[in-house]
Amino acid sequence: MLNIAVMVSGGGTNLQALMDAVADGSVRNARISIVISNKKDAYALTRVAGRGIKNCCIAPKDYENKEAFGHALLAALEAEQVDLIVLAGYLVILPGLLIQRYKNKIINIHPSLIPSFCGAGFYGLKVHEGVLARGVKVTGATVHFVDEGTDTGPIILQKAVAVEPDDTPQTLQRRVMEQAEWVILPEAVDLIANGRVRVEDGKVRIL
Repeated sequence: MLNIAVMVSGGGTNLQALMDAVADGSVRNARISIVISNKKDAYALTRVAGRGIKNCCIAPKDYENKEAFGHALLAALEAEQVDLIVLAGYLVILPGLLIQRYKNKIINIHPSLIPSFCGAGFYGLKVHEGVLARGVKVTGATVHFVDEGTDTGPIILQKAVAVEPDDTPQTLQRRVMEQAEWVILPEAVDLIANGRVRVEDGKVRIL
């Protein structure tokens, strides 16, 4: 059974999609052991209330430096014997010690087709604003492993979504979530939990 930590900063819609997929059996051989937010008032923490899932807030501002923050995160993860970390709208740069400790065991969902509209400055609505400003006809979402770069880790899954002529950043964001993010994030977790993902020469092979 794969023990999962989900790390969130906001509303937790991807967390909800993953919880639903675990509950209905779409994600097999895995359970969410802990939900960690960097914000005490994140609605994502409300979503886990009454579900028997441990949850907590570990905020960088509560620690004297990034190293201390990293050690606090590491202690929480190791206490739950976490096998996989899922970044689901987590807007904090992970400390390097965490990335090293969990190499190819941290995944992120990004609301574009990487390598387009990713990297520094591209998060949340800013991604969709960039898509509309450029006038591309197709966008989507990407699940990838996390490395020391920003959105540079090996790509696990991608799903395309059409951009409509009358889209706003908000309507496009919603469509990408519904048609791509909420689909491929649980799918990627299921593949990993069942031993079907392998990283070879910096690329992912699905078995």
